[in-house]
Amino acid sequence: MKKFDSTKIKNIAVAGHAGSGKTSLTEALLYKSGTVDRLGKVLEGTTVSDYTADEIKRKCSVYTSLSVMETSDLKVNLLDTPGLFDYESGMVEGIYASGCVLITVSAKSGVKVGTHKAYECAKKFGKPTMFVVTKIDDENANFNNVLTQLKSEFGPTVCPVVVPVIADRKIVSYINLIEMKAYKYEDGKAVETDMPTAEVSEKMEYRIDGLIEAVSEAVAETDEELMDKFFSGESFTQKELIDGIHRGMNAGVITPVTCVSSTDLSGVDMLLKEIDLLLPPPSEKDAMVGETANGDTIEVECKESDPLAAFVFKTVADPFVGKMSFIKVFAGVLKPNMEVVNATTGNTEKVGKLMTLVGKKQIDITEAGAGDIVVASKMNVNTNDTICDSSRVVKFEAIEFPKPCYKMAVKAKKQGDESKISAAIARLLEEDLTLNYEMDTATNEMILSTLGGLHLDSVQGRLKSDFGVDMEVAAPRISYRETIRKKVKVQGRHKKQSGGHGQYGDVWIEFEPCVSDELIFEEKVFGGAVPKNFFPAVEKGLQESVKKGVLAGFPVVGLKAILVDGSYHPVDSSEMAFKMAASIAYKEGLRQAEPILLEPIGALNVIVPDDNTGDMMGELNKRRGRVLGMNPTDKHGLTEIVAEVPMAEMQDFTLTLRQMTQGRGSFTFEKVRYEPLPANLVADVIAKNAVND
Repeated sequence: MKKFDSTKIKNIAVAGHAGSGKTSLTEALLYKSGTVDRLGKVLEGTTVSDYTADEIKRKCSVYTSLSVMETSDLKVNLLDTPGLFDYESGMVEGIYASGCVLITVSAKSGVKVGTHKAYECAKKFGKPTMFVVTKIDDENANFNNVLTQLKSEFGPTVCPVVVPVIADRKIVSYINLIEMKAYKYEDGKAVETDMPTAEVSEKMEYRIDGLIEAVSEAVAETDEELMDKFFSGESFTQKELIDGIHRGMNAGVITPVTCVSSTDLSGVDMLLKEIDLLLPPPSEKDAMVGETANGDTIEVECKESDPLAAFVFKTVADPFVGKMSFIKVFAGVLKPNMEVVNATTGNTEKVGKLMTLVGKKQIDITEAGAGDIVVASKMNVNTNDTICDSSRVVKFEAIEFPKPCYKMAVKAKKQGDESKISAAIARLLEEDLTLNYEMDTATNEMILSTLGGLHLDSVQGRLKSDFGVDMEVAAPRISYRETIRKKVKVQGRHKKQSGGHGQYGDVWIEFEPCVSDELIFEEKVFGGAVPKNFFPAVEKGLQESVKKGVLAGFPVVGLKAILVDGSYHPVDSSEMAFKMAASIAYKEGLRQAEPILLEPIGALNVIVPDDNTGDMMGELNKRRGRVLGMNPTDKHGLTEIVAEVPMAEMQDFTLTLRQMTQGRGSFTFEKVRYEPLPANLVADVIAKNAVND
């Protein structure tokens, strides 16, 4: 594979709502460019970019895949990203590495939540965007409605450049508003045809002259000279239109709209032409701000002549090939076997074999220059690591991924597989930064956090297929606590005679409520009723006892114990005897001190569309939540609700929120304190969690 200059590389992420045609569009581009010799189909599991077993089974993208296509003078790195919200990390990493984002919108279903998510992510990373209206040949397609919706929801930057001419609900031809030419398609090939007559134009749902006016006005706003020309009534040349749209995309003030059918390939060749003419190469958009070792900021330009600076934006934990690191080269040249500095860890690493991909097909390359995307095998680097030349150590800001909020307790199906599961999940944690795996010290369960049920199911599938381990999942246990409500004084006496030395310990202890997560122990013994050398044994007996309460075996908090009296035997008393006596006093004392259960309460910050605020507050009331307030957010149409909710009521909240808001909602939830469990719920909790003494 030949090497391309950064002015001849295009890095494109294909993003959008699930089912909007991202993978089919990627397949059509690869086929039309001659990269592949057959047109794969998602439903048949034959596409280039959806090649894993999980993707073929689900008939959708689960991971971001890289497919490179070449023309005579252009290299295009296509990043096909997932649209399902459970796999949002793939969209984030794909858009980060891209230079432009093609956002697919179905001509049947129009703008959806995934459209907005892709657009917002692109704007967050400062990427130019283009809308591609797909499925344009479907009998239920309505391009005009979609175009109107795009303008309504994304504002005046939306600018059509290719539109269909429709008569009797069928596409007659396509008009390229830049070239001012019409094309009809025969067997997927464009044939120039006549522009629609005035009579046909009048019958269309949108007027061609009105669209031309809109394109010209958008271009005029990118340059003062063009603005003067526009107001003087002169038409723009084709080059002026191309350059103006190109500048407008870079500046984020123009979002072109085109349309295609990935089935009959109509419009795909025009999209390829627009990729060449309109989308920016890395040399224009890939200047990055990094941080030097001493904390200074530095701008890294996309130049091969500068020292190497590259970023690992994706990791694949392949059990057969080994770790595969997807790298965006921002400056310099990356070559196999060269030594680089990992600016994130400070370690020196050796670059492994370099390759580019067409789906799962690997193509070895000898180097990757500034602006290119490459895959390195078996490197000791992780996602969000910056690798660079030792002459200029610079670190780029890490990608911020969605936080996992769907928690499940996991354990091995087979006894003895625990270490295998931990090792396998550790591999997946390197690949997927939206996973979290940790021990809940309160319940001694291993908790796996994901973005949702599909995400969890995919992890289970990967563990079984790639690493040969099965795991069981269940809702995590809630870490309740126990405490007391009144002060009591009780005796604990341990006396045992079994020949020879016996055992004798006798204590009187006062138990009272206090504000503390740990046991507070004091002694107020007078006259040596209990020798001082037995005080530590009494405290130890109580410390071991508070690990289990008397109601359901949960740890006890808010307890103060005061040793006030007792007795001993000069021969039979021992530390063990007094430890046992303290335990007896503890059990009796807590039963008399009106024990209660405490449940953990969490602080919830949930962001929902304005239309869903009433439904959400009703949902929180059902979950015994207390709404503390509502705040406006930076994003138009979204409101933040602040509440406190018992953790026991939050297990399925991720799924409920996604269903209620069609995926637009998000939340954070963090445990803040414990509160008494309502009396009507106590019996049920005790029945489920009671621990035998």
